[in-house]
Amino acid sequence: MTGVPIAVVLFTRDLRVHDNPALVAAIADADRVVPLFVLDDAILRGGYAAPNRVHLLLDALADLRASLRARGGDLVVRRGDPTRETAAVVTATGATSVHVAADVSGYARRRAERLEHAVAGAGAQLVTHPGPPIVAPGTVLPTGGDHFKVFTPYWRAWERVRHRRAVLDAPTAVRLPDGVDPGDLPDAATLVTGAPSPELTRGGEVAARDRLERWVRDGLADYDARRDLCAVEGTSALSPALHFGCLSATEVAARCDGRPGGEPFVRQLAWRDFHHQVTAAFPAIARTDYRPRGDHWDDDPATFDAWATGRTGYPIVDAAMRQLAATGWMHNRARMIAASFLVKDLHHDWRRGADHFAYWLADGDIAQNSANWQWIAGTGNDTRPNRVFNPLRQAERFDPAGDYVHRWVPELAAVPAPAVHRPWTLDPAGRPAAYPDRIVDHDVAAAAFLARRTGGGEQQRLPL
Repeated sequence: MTGVPIAVVLFTRDLRVHDNPALVAAIADADRVVPLFVLDDAILRGGYAAPNRVHLLLDALADLRASLRARGGDLVVRRGDPTRETAAVVTATGATSVHVAADVSGYARRRAERLEHAVAGAGAQLVTHPGPPIVAPGTVLPTGGDHFKVFTPYWRAWERVRHRRAVLDAPTAVRLPDGVDPGDLPDAATLVTGAPSPELTRGGEVAARDRLERWVRDGLADYDARRDLCAVEGTSALSPALHFGCLSATEVAARCDGRPGGEPFVRQLAWRDFHHQVTAAFPAIARTDYRPRGDHWDDDPATFDAWATGRTGYPIVDAAMRQLAATGWMHNRARMIAASFLVKDLHHDWRRGADHFAYWLADGDIAQNSANWQWIAGTGNDTRPNRVFNPLRQAERFDPAGDYVHRWVPELAAVPAPAVHRPWTLDPAGRPAAYPDRIVDHDVAAAAFLARRTGGGEQQRLPL
């Protein structure tokens, strides 16, 4: 098109200019670069797109476009099939290379295979770069296996290799070929139906980097002591930014290394990599039991609806589900409590819960969401698959003053702790009428689950 070397960088889940290997390599490879993002109709129309993530995606794309324009370039936006749209840009510009980050889901891997053929057919070479994980799947392997199935040995191997890639600076200049129409960013209403959560935060790299700075400065040192307390900002809440690649996990780990609180926090980033390598080895993780247990699940619409809308009668569970709907995010400890309650108290298939979370979560990531749900269900990588989270003990340990419940269950705002976690024990005259009775007795329901799982034999219930 211009007679000078041209490269395309196809953004997927790396919507940033800092520490972006694909972008840096494309700029080094060519005189002109086409930064490209394709709104994928297979995702938009396939049921995975949801209002919260679509709004954050558009925030991230607008932010990325502004960053590229500040460097003399632009973000080229297309909609359709990524392979066809990328090949069309290659043909139109005469690009000789396409740079893209790797990913681990089954869909992403199939897309990469089709992309390689489409790009080659258009006369260019596909170059793949490090994706979301800090340590790519396959980098560390157990003896005699294709992936680690238990986290602790994975963590030890991960620790030995995680410093292999340096954090990359953002480019100072990006030059777009002449004559390329960048295209417009669409309105969210043209991509997805439904409104986002009313308290959804803003997305994009600028907001994410600001949050990272505040976390390193104000939150990291107390992480280990505060991370399980549901009512406090004791976690980074960086997961939506990591999902969209507005931050790289490599840079986040580098910023936290060697600081007070850094080791336990970085260990959580290793959990993300662990789930990536499990998903790479078992791409059916979103729909198929990783370790089948022969479960027979109930299908009671009333109890599922009570759980989904935060009306179970267990305040800690209801607070968690209401936080999810209101913000598009949920505290990690609350996620475990709510998920365990659905599977092991209400006896619902973990896939139903994962689908509900996938709709609402701003950080709804296939590998993380599915692997964590399977961990809770005992069909995944938990070495104690029959553990049951007791919502009452969990509430008393991790919301001792009732602040989390008071924030998200206003019907109970006047009930002090510890009674707020057991409202059914209150005198009927003082019990808030607007709040429902508990839909199951936890002890009875948990025992019934364990009897199902163990065939009525030894019950391996843990005092959680």
